[in-house]
Amino acid sequence: MSSIKNQAEILSKLGIKKLNPMQEEASLAISSSSEVILLSPTGTGKTLAFLMPLIAELDPACEEVQLLIIVPSRELAIQIEQVLHDMGTGYKVNAVYGGRTGSKDRLEIKRRPAILVGTPGRVADHLRREAFSSEFITTLVLDEFDKSLEIGFEPEMKDIMQFLPHLTKKIMTSATHGAKVPRFVNLKEPQLVNYLKEEIAQLEVKKVLSPEKDKLDTLIALIAHIGKQNGIIFCNFKESIQRVGEHLEKHKISHGTFFGGMEQADRERALIKFRNGTHQILLATDLAARGIDVPELGFIIHYHLPLRHEEFTHRNGRTARMNSKGTAYVLLYEKDSLPDFIGDLPEQKIGKSKLFNSYEWTTLFISGGRRDKISKGDIAGLFFKQGNLAKEDVGVIELKNDCAFISVKTDTLEKLLPLVNNTRLKQKKVRITVA
Repeated sequence: MSSIKNQAEILSKLGIKKLNPMQEEASLAISSSSEVILLSPTGTGKTLAFLMPLIAELDPACEEVQLLIIVPSRELAIQIEQVLHDMGTGYKVNAVYGGRTGSKDRLEIKRRPAILVGTPGRVADHLRREAFSSEFITTLVLDEFDKSLEIGFEPEMKDIMQFLPHLTKKIMTSATHGAKVPRFVNLKEPQLVNYLKEEIAQLEVKKVLSPEKDKLDTLIALIAHIGKQNGIIFCNFKESIQRVGEHLEKHKISHGTFFGGMEQADRERALIKFRNGTHQILLATDLAARGIDVPELGFIIHYHLPLRHEEFTHRNGRTARMNSKGTAYVLLYEKDSLPDFIGDLPEQKIGKSKLFNSYEWTTLFISGGRRDKISKGDIAGLFFKQGNLAKEDVGVIELKNDCAFISVKTDTLEKLLPLVNNTRLKQKKVRITVA
């Protein structure tokens, strides 16, 4: 089968008609060069841009790890693993990261994946323990490499480079201007694919003035003004997220939270519920400014402003992605002034609007997944046939190794759960509960 046919089949599985110009140029550069630096804004599809050409170069006869992808966060590792599963290439992939036991990693990679995705600390640890051979790893991707260095992973990344003597290809990606490539990567003459010059023209940035220093009531009025759209509200501290969250609950506004210090499983579920429409609002720190897989956003709100222009840009980059429209709102006490790195902004006036009902969808947990040979089609079939649901009552299905999640219309729950809980999917009896 030719690579062109492979690409067409993969895009079809992902529901994508064709690659965007950045992805086309990056794929060509990666196919023809041994060193590539890819610079492109958050949300433009860098993951697919490097996966497409690299998968075509894998050797199906090799039974060891061939492609290593280093990422700065657990979320990005999980996201890339999911993209690779959705691509349906036939190659085994595993993600390794902190927050779960190393023994679980070792068990999963005992049958070697062709592609290993992981955070620097966990990958370096496995290499030191010789948990897998590095002899056949010829390609290394350092995804969002500047973020890994910023978080303080330089010693681990240096170690990883020393464990990989057989590299013939190095790919580095970033969403940041002026990201310095560390010397230990030993790039000689990398080809640069730079799409950071392509500014997102359709992003609007506006300020919303609060008459009170406590901006909570103005925030509620702004959410009502925006209406039924997906968005992220950025706060600088997890304590603020808790306070803002309590105020949203008081006004019956469904939302998720995402910040450092949360258990990994809770962070994953927050993103799943945000992706499938159970929550249309995510309260987050700058941890969500890049490197997470979220749906197209209509808006973001800076409840607190970040301290640096770089983070302001990354936050704004979560909306108006891929040339679509979006608005970033800066919530500001009327007696405060904007920092110099932002300058002045046009003011968005907000009147009185009615809050929308944000509890339309509910996420259900299913206690079986990919390793039980369960597919998305199996899950959909169960809910349509045994659960008596119509097509419009079923939302997004996410399949994991050991479990799955599905969103359904909230008003179907009472009749639905007794019909589908404790039933068989393939050979496994599964529990189905509200996530």
